Amino acid sequence: MTSLATASLTAGGVALIALAVRDIFETLLHPEGRGPIARGAMGAVWSLCHLPMRRRGVLLAAGPLGLLLVVGVWAALIVLGWALLLWPQLEEGFHVEGPGGTGFWDAVHLSLTNLTTLGSPEYVPIEDWLRVVAPLEALVGFGLLSASISYLLLIYPALARRRSLAYELHLLQRAARLEHDSHEQADAAASERLYTELTSRVVAVERDLVALPVTYYFAESDERFSLAAASPFLMDIARRGSSIEGEERVRLRAQLLLQAIEDLARTTAALFPRTRADSTDAVFAAYARDHVVAGDGSSAS
Repeated sequence: MTSLATASLTAGGVALIALAVRDIFETLLHPEGRGPIARGAMGAVWSLCHLPMRRRGVLLAAGPLGLLLVVGVWAALIVLGWALLLWPQLEEGFHVEGPGGTGFWDAVHLSLTNLTTLGSPEYVPIEDWLRVVAPLEALVGFGLLSASISYLLLIYPALARRRSLAYELHLLQRAARLEHDSHEQADAAASERLYTELTSRVVAVERDLVALPVTYYFAESDERFSLAAASPFLMDIARRGSSIEGEERVRLRAQLLLQAIEDLARTTAALFPRTRADSTDAVFAAYARDHVVAGDGSSAS
């Protein structure tokens, strides 16, 4: 293999490894979860799951399938990158035993065994720098495994917070309908506590969406736990509280809740093109359509 080909393959391998490592870093450690590969893969799976007649049952698989695709793409980039790095070195940099060869797929085999920390007895590095580089892939593989587990550990608590908020709104609306009474007629102190709690919950959900945009692509099988379905009632709570007369503290808390809701709508519209609209109500309506839910508050009855 010529020196030019060796240099090109080495540069390409390093570029692929750097791309994967950077995306893992930006997805897991960046405060805004900006990993383009992770977000692009999740968005692609979500779009594909919308094709079969916009059925919500199909969307339920989008989140888990998207996660598998993200991890698979990370692993594929690392394996391919290391294979390109090792391929030019197989002939002279390794002592090859048994059925081992020096072709591209042999390099892929070596890369896979290194990534999974198994190693290949067929290839023994001769060059000193290869004695370092080859085991280094095993360390990257361990990091990929840790990153994948961390990804799951971050995503599902965020989903739990979103579902918890949606279910609390469902219970609030059902209680209001059963009692034939609106929340603004309740005790002022209780109303203030309600608005304060809802504001903190909405802020947490908005921050989760910024840090982990992939959580958007997890649909709910039960609309009681869907924030897309509960958003209209949440807006109704905030607007009614903002117009209460004679209760300054309650009205202030309701206005803070309304601002938090509007921030959530702006964040959603900024991150996901399917939800872009001119008003908060329109954003939430698009959000409901994208998740194939009623989006009119009826699901919370």
